Parts: sequence; structure tokens; C-alpha cells
Amino acid sequence: MTMHHGGVWIRRVAGSAFVLLAACMLASCASLIGRRQIEIPLYKLQAGIERRFPFDNRVLELFDIRLSRPRLTLQAGTDRVALDIDAYVAPPFTTQSWSGSLALSGRLSVDAARGAVLMSEPRVERFAITGVDEARQRQFGKVANVLMNNVITDVPVYTFRVEELRYAGVQFVPTRITSTADALVVTVEPVR
Repeated sequence: MTMHHGGVWIRRVAGSAFVLLAACMLASCASLIGRRQIEIPLYKLQAGIERRFPFDNRVLELFDIRLSRPRLTLQAGTDRVALDIDAYVAPPFTTQSWSGSLALSGRLSVDAARGAVLMSEPRVERFAITGVDEARQRQFGKVANVLMNNVITDVPVYTFRVEELRYAGVQFVPTRITSTADALVVTVEPVR
């Protein structure tokens, strides 16, 4: 009987030791896993932007503006993206309207808390409205700058799914971004 109890005890100790060893191995693996890179293709970024459009807004009670059909391009080697958008402008309470296009750029940044890549610091590159004089064009340009702060500032271009930020049981957080002509490369690091 003593042997039987001793064998059970040995199996328990061996089982506990195995569990402890496995836990230590997992912990050491987590500390060995370093930064990784996740490549987000342009088509996924485009789909993320398209969800925010069409965008309708009345600016300064002067103009109703509708922005639609955004087209995103990456500026390789920089932390900026460009966005071309169709624009429709109409003063309220009139039948007069104009159409044109809006070109802007924004800086990409990582928001680790939200697990997202954001477009911030928008800059209007061009706001061209067909059929208006130069004075009205300047007025539209001022309106576009006001509008961009509402539309683009801190807009998520891409939000990570939970499983994209977990690997081998380790939670990761986005820390840095770079771009190529057709993809965004996001560096993620283990949460420490």
C-alpha cells in the first residue's frame, strides 16, 4: 500500500511539475516574442474610409456640402495619405449648386488605446468647384478647411480586429507605421 500511495504522489508531483514547466515555457516564449509587422493592403484601407461616406454637412450656415466617392492613395515612405473626394456644394434654400472635387492629405498616426491607425492633421491640397469665379473659389477653400477638421481629424483609417493583435497567446499593441505604394506596414509590439 505504501508503494501505491508513493506512486500516486510521484505522479501528482510529476503532473504538477509538467504544468509548472509548461507555464514557464509559455511565459518565456511570451518574453521572447518581439515586435512584428502587419501589412494592411490599400484595398482594406479604402474600404475603411468608404464606410464614412457619403458625408453631408452644413458649413457655417452658408453651404450644404456632400462629399462622396473617396479615393485613398498612400504616399510611400511618408506618414501621410492622400484622399480625393467628389464634392457637391449648394447654398441652403436655393436651387443653385456646384460640383467639383476635393483633394486633401493627412498624417497617419497610431492610437494604441483604440487599436487603430488614424488620419489626423488634414490639409486641403485642392478644392476645385466647376463654374465659379475666383472669389467664390477662395470662399469654398475656407469652407473646406473648416469642414476637414470635422470630417478627417482623428478618423480611423483602419481598426484592428482583436485576433490581429494576439499572437501565440501574447497581446500586441500598434506602435509605428510606414507605407509603401500599395500597403501600410504597422509595427506591433508585445504589451509589457
